[in-house]
Amino acid sequence: MAVATAAAVLAALGGALWLAARRFAGSGVQRQRGGGDPGLMHGKTVLITGANSGLGRATAAELVRLGARVIMGCRDRARAEEAAGQLRRELRQAAECGPEPGVGGAGELIVRELDLASLRSVRAFCQEMLQEEPRLDVLINNAGIFQCPYMKTEDGFEMQFGVNHLGHFLLTNLLLGLLKSSAPSRIVVVSSKLYKYGDINFDDLNSEQSYNKSFCYSRSKLANILFTRELARRLEGTNVTVNVLHPGIVRTNLGRHIHIPLLVRPLFNLVSWAFFKTPVEGAQTSIYLASSPEVEGVSGRYFGDCKEEELLPKALDESVARKLWDISEVMVGLLK
Repeated sequence: MAVATAAAVLAALGGALWLAARRFAGSGVQRQRGGGDPGLMHGKTVLITGANSGLGRATAAELVRLGARVIMGCRDRARAEEAAGQLRRELRQAAECGPEPGVGGAGELIVRELDLASLRSVRAFCQEMLQEEPRLDVLINNAGIFQCPYMKTEDGFEMQFGVNHLGHFLLTNLLLGLLKSSAPSRIVVVSSKLYKYGDINFDDLNSEQSYNKSFCYSRSKLANILFTRELARRLEGTNVTVNVLHPGIVRTNLGRHIHIPLLVRPLFNLVSWAFFKTPVEGAQTSIYLASSPEVEGVSGRYFGDCKEEELLPKALDESVARKLWDISEVMVGLLK
């Protein structure tokens, strides 16, 4: 039995290493495809929510490297300052090794407190932005919470719907004027392939009748897509574009609420190392949509791996998108 178990583990390890080698061999092409344009980003102001870890941190690092002035909107200011300090050290070390071709110098990192689970915090953040920032070239709605136990935001919304959709809905609407005055500008929304398993139940948006953490995450990600498409319709002719993406399966701390049995963790870690994207790889589509000239003027589209992808019919339903918009306006207090 012990020999058979050892053989199975070795086989799994060998397969994982082979697959990892194949993936990493092709990652250079993907990174080149997703890499931003230094000329387009130099001096631009970019706001990224949830930029202290995972995809947000990787996106911030690349856009700063390309010369952008990046504002990190994060719930935990101390953790954000720590991440920003580490990023600055990494940029200084890279600069000491010599500038990369086509890069005219790193940009700037600014940390600001933003709790998307609090409409009060979102409003205060936006008020500060409007008072202190003369322009906003790119807004990246990146922050999210994944399959948490049932809990509510400060304002009484189910946490995943409240943070992933409503918090970003209010943030984007309050900053639209600044984005319009800075045009051409871009909005990038991070969704998930898991939107396919969600539905918009207008009779129970707050999940008070029933709660399934997986379904509610999928619903919030479907809401991200419907919001993007309706916003694109409303922004026609403004020279402000908005697109939505899925990053793929990425090794981040987003799954901190997922319980993995102790005995299974070594195998899970092996599988995630072999099959999941790194944060840098997962961030490439966000970077692409924020900075590439290839998508200039493109709006209302859904992307994965820096390419446009098709959506299921439920994500294309214009009547549901408009109704969700109208109800979201009331929920966040934009309309009474």
